Amino acid sequence: MQRRQGRVSAGLLLLLYQISQVGLQNIPSVTLAVLVLNVFFFLNPLRPLHEACISVNEAFYRKNWQRLLLSPVHHVDDWHLYYNMISMLWKGIMLEKKLGSMWFAYIIAVFSVLTGIVYMLLEFMLVKILNDPSYEMSCAVGFSGVLFALKVLNNHYNPGRVSSVLGLPVSSKYACWVELVAIHVISPGTSFAGHLAGILVGLMYTMGPLKKIMEICAGGFSSFTDPDRPRNYYYSGYSGYYRYPDDQYRTPRNYYDYTGGLTEEEQLERAVLNSLNERDFGGATYNNERRPYGFWFPPEQHSEEEMRRQRLRRFWRQ
Repeated sequence: MQRRQGRVSAGLLLLLYQISQVGLQNIPSVTLAVLVLNVFFFLNPLRPLHEACISVNEAFYRKNWQRLLLSPVHHVDDWHLYYNMISMLWKGIMLEKKLGSMWFAYIIAVFSVLTGIVYMLLEFMLVKILNDPSYEMSCAVGFSGVLFALKVLNNHYNPGRVSSVLGLPVSSKYACWVELVAIHVISPGTSFAGHLAGILVGLMYTMGPLKKIMEICAGGFSSFTDPDRPRNYYYSGYSGYYRYPDDQYRTPRNYYDYTGGLTEEEQLERAVLNSLNERDFGGATYNNERRPYGFWFPPEQHSEEEMRRQRLRRFWRQ
């Protein structure tokens, strides 16, 4: 392990300040874990950058596949870390609340590996198309490829928004493409193929088969939930309570009390029977007890005398 020497850098201090301004309690667990992990590996890198970055030559030809895991969580300097983690902070807050922590963690893990694979494919294509072997040696490092994939997801789940790129309003539908070109123009040293790989991975999820494949692979784990299920609340940290957008606290409902554990078809059948019974008894209750709201179950068969009295009551009401 190679620990960075010297004082804490300005970019890292500014990142910690921004996180404190948001508040740790307002950052979802997976997003916070990703931030902590990247900061930790910046201060305590597992490998020097030239041994952590990913390239066709190192990962594919030399079979150093561990670089698929190392490259996203290592950064060139403190400002590289700062800009990536600030982007992760805001994207993570929005997406994790939308998708749920388990699914979001799943996405981060898959995107981190898949972005590196797509990056190598793009570089390999450039070698063949341009006949330039130098692209096999091009080595990329940092979390920005994953962030471009998350940007595609964020724009997909929040359509119709307008993003600001270099002060210019851009439709969220095209924002990732404009940002891809803008970053490469401003900072030519950045990895165009790495950022493009992130966009392609994001499109594979939103428009391609990747999401379906991930759902199939996660099908055996009950802890994963439907990633598209609306989530308008989040756990507040207090046992048994949930916080809604209007900041009201309510106890979670036990829907078994309302359905009696019945399926939808059984609920419909029971509702019809209850309606008929209510009409038969004129809205009366058994033993002067109020029936609970929802699906109740009528008593067993009555005697013939009781049934005769019920028919007489219906006759006199007509």
